[in-house]
Amino acid sequence: MKHFNKDPEEEEFYEKVVTINRCAKVVKGGRRFSFSALIVTGDQNGKIGVGYGKAKEVPEAIRKGTEKARKHMFDVAIQDGTIPHHVVGKSDGGQVLLRPASPGTGVIAGGGVRAVLEAVGIKNILSKSLGSNNHLAIVNATIAGLKKLRSAEQIQALREHQPVEDKA
Repeated sequence: MKHFNKDPEEEEFYEKVVTINRCAKVVKGGRRFSFSALIVTGDQNGKIGVGYGKAKEVPEAIRKGTEKARKHMFDVAIQDGTIPHHVVGKSDGGQVLLRPASPGTGVIAGGGVRAVLEAVGIKNILSKSLGSNNHLAIVNATIAGLKKLRSAEQIQALREHQPVEDKA
């Protein structure tokens, strides 16, 4: 029995289907259905990506969403299994509050926010969804919040490069 080696750059990713939406188009002969899939992909070690795929069939929509998610991955600042500071992410009507939590708290989040936080590898966090209940808006707001995060080292480096003005 032969074993085929996977590409070394293709790592194992955590993939989660957040939602699948069915859309109907009424035509002369009846209804034509198409599907959209919202996919969250991460390595559970600080990398995350979100993809939205649309197709005539569910598996194809999921495949397209997964490809887009892997293509648009980015790094997130994680500190001791949580986030370095609190942040509010906004996107469209969605607004998500993310706060760091002490070890043992777990992921206090629901729906799309939980999928994103588990995929990125955060173990302890508090979150609250403010605003829209739309899955896409909430996931994008969570991603916007994670993109705002900066580690203490990143902030220190920024401060060293900018001259401090004296307010005298």
